Amino acid sequence: MTPPGKTLRILVTGGAGGIGSRLVEKLAAAGHKTRALILPADPLKNRLAGINCEIVEGDVAAADTLAGALAGIDTVYHLAAVIVSTDPAAFGKINAAGTANVVKAATAAGARHFIYVSSASVTYGKPTPYAKSKMAGEDAVRNAPGLPWTIVRPTLVYDREGGLEMEMFLNYLKKFPVVPFVGMGRARKRPVYAGDMIDGLARIAGNERTYGKTYNFSGGETVTMLELARLLLEHEGLKRMILPLPEVMWMAAAAVVGAFTGSAVLVRQGIRGFIEDADLDNAEALRDIGFNPVPAREGIR
Repeated sequence: MTPPGKTLRILVTGGAGGIGSRLVEKLAAAGHKTRALILPADPLKNRLAGINCEIVEGDVAAADTLAGALAGIDTVYHLAAVIVSTDPAAFGKINAAGTANVVKAATAAGARHFIYVSSASVTYGKPTPYAKSKMAGEDAVRNAPGLPWTIVRPTLVYDREGGLEMEMFLNYLKKFPVVPFVGMGRARKRPVYAGDMIDGLARIAGNERTYGKTYNFSGGETVTMLELARLLLEHEGLKRMILPLPEVMWMAAAAVVGAFTGSAVLVRQGIRGFIEDADLDNAEALRDIGFNPVPAREGIR
C-alpha cells in the first residue's frame, strides 16, 4: 500500500479501457497525479470524463509516441493489450513489441516502478498466440535494466458489464437452445470480480514489497467451466441443455472455419480457454497486499 501522504506520478496505459478507466479513477481519487494513455481519437475517451486526470494520446506499438506520455512519471501501470483478434500478428505487435516499447520508454524516463498486467493464460499447457505474446511481455518487463517491476496475472475477469472474455462466453451460452460444449467442462477456473482486481492493482502502487513479484489475481473460489456456465445461465434466468463434444472435433471444426473465415486463431483461442485450467493460487497476493477477492458465486450474484 502507498505510504500515507505520499503522492505518486502515475501513468496508466490502456487508460480508456474497462479496467484502465476505473483504475485511473481510483488512483486519482487517492490523490495521485494520474495520467491516462489512450489511442489517438479513442472512441472510449468519454469513460474518463469527470476524472481528475491528465489524458495523453499515443500508441504502444509506435515507440516514437511514448516519450511525452512517460515524462515525469515514476509509476507505470501497463494495461494496453489486444485480447481477442483474428490476426495473430496483432498480439505480437501490441502485447509483445508494444510492451517492450513502453518498458524502454519508462526506463529512459527514469520510472521507479513498472506494473504489468499479464494473463493467467501464460500458464496454459498449450499456449495460444495471445498467451505467447503475454509471455514475451513478461520477459521484456523482467529483463528491463534497473527498473523495479511487478507482474499481475488475472484470471477470467467479470463485472456488471461482463469483462470481454466472460461476456463472449455468456453470449455463446445464450445463443443456442442446446449449447455445444468443448470437452466435458472439467477445466478449473477462478473468475475474478473486476472491482477486486482494480482494488488489488491500486494496492501495488508505492509498495516496495511487490518489487520483483508475480501475483496471481484469481478469484476467491474455484469452479469448473461447466459450473461456471450453469452459474451464468442461472444468473440470466435461462435454461439450456449443454452438449459436451470432444476436443478433437472442435479442433477440426476450427480448421474448417478458419479456411473460410480467417478466424481460426480466434476459434482455437476459445477452445483452449474451455479446456485449460486457470486455477492459480493467490495466497502471495493476499499476504503481500491484502488481495482478498470474493467467491465467484457471490460475485456473480
